[in-house]
Amino acid sequence: MNYFITNEGVENVNKNEEKSDLLKEYSPLATAAGIGSMLGSGCIVGLSATIPVWQKGLELTAGQVGIISGALTFAIAFGSLFAGNITKIFGLIKSFNWLNLFYAIGAGICVLSNNFNFLLVGVIIMGFASGADLPISLTVVSYDAPDETTSAKLVSSTQIFWQIGVFISYICSFLLSGISGVLGARIVFGILFSFALVTWLWRSSSKKFKMFHERGAKNQAAKKEGENAEVSFKNVLFGSNKEKYLGFFFAILIFYVCWNLLANTWGQFQTYALTNAGATQTQATGLGIILNVVSLLTTIAFTSVAGGKYRNKAFFLGAFVQFAAMLGMALIGGGAGFLALAVTIGFYNFGNPLAGEAIYKVWTQESFPAETRASLQGFINGFSRMCCGLFAFVTPFLVAPGRIQYSMYGFAGIVFLATLAGIMMMRLQNKYRHGKKPKAEQEKIVA
Repeated sequence: MNYFITNEGVENVNKNEEKSDLLKEYSPLATAAGIGSMLGSGCIVGLSATIPVWQKGLELTAGQVGIISGALTFAIAFGSLFAGNITKIFGLIKSFNWLNLFYAIGAGICVLSNNFNFLLVGVIIMGFASGADLPISLTVVSYDAPDETTSAKLVSSTQIFWQIGVFISYICSFLLSGISGVLGARIVFGILFSFALVTWLWRSSSKKFKMFHERGAKNQAAKKEGENAEVSFKNVLFGSNKEKYLGFFFAILIFYVCWNLLANTWGQFQTYALTNAGATQTQATGLGIILNVVSLLTTIAFTSVAGGKYRNKAFFLGAFVQFAAMLGMALIGGGAGFLALAVTIGFYNFGNPLAGEAIYKVWTQESFPAETRASLQGFINGFSRMCCGLFAFVTPFLVAPGRIQYSMYGFAGIVFLATLAGIMMMRLQNKYRHGKKPKAEQEKIVA
């Protein structure tokens, strides 16, 4: 009896050590993919923080500012929507290797811009490249990963880089805000240009990545051997397994749209809401850095459980905290001061990574055939970004003093709807991916 238990324990230890070694081996690939996420958040926050500087330095009208901001949102959306087509034309790996070069070209145009037209072109190129890169880079990570557990942890870890991109953009914009003219804004975009250029060179020239891609191709070929693989967007969603895949698709789509509406609202209008609640610009920016640290730490914590049994528990904790934060904002309204509002936003930022984009990325990569992941995730990303772009037209009205209290009840309802979609996703995974084990297996006795 003791010998059997000891062997089982040794076997479990060996498996854990093997998985740990795989994570270490493949972590550079996740880092290279994650920098793409960092560049995506960097262009959003970087433009948001520097647009007043561009407006003053280039003498832009209010209408031109609106066009540039809207163009970035919709360029990201179109990049995501066309990600699948890009991989079909150029191949998954070539797309992964070269997209950051186009991001760098767009950032370089922004750095050199001296009028509205050049800045608009640069922003559109950056947005399209970053929108396409996110689903493609995640697909590459899950495609190359040797098993589902390793894939889940690697994919979820890329969300850390999204938060790092927000963090760096806030700090750079804060530190450079005192520089006169548009030099500070040019430096911010110059930093994004440098990161994009280095990432392009790293992805395209790394021998280790080439080895991972070759391994991944062999593993995927072995999985499909002897099977009639469904490889098209249409066949996956409307083929023989349509009940399964449509269920996954709509559960993920509803969840991500709802979550992204909130994330985009506080990403774009957090400073606006805090200043309206009485904070100065410096206080609001400083609080933004602190609140982003909360999200970054929680994202790192979620990564450690993304591939394990505590993932769903973390999801429910995050959903509850977000719901409570929205109710808290509703109860305090705009009259309790900016510090009270900052505390409730802090709780939201704690819950957000536990039941947010990181688990969305893992769900998408786990649920669909490798050949269609870029297309499906690109569509979900693009559709969600379109919704956020349209919603941004009314967001300033919703978070204005006198209305924010009632708007937060609506946001609490959005969190509730996202949670229901998440529960639906978990049940579908249990039904189709894991299934129910025979009772005899569940009652296995070690004695």
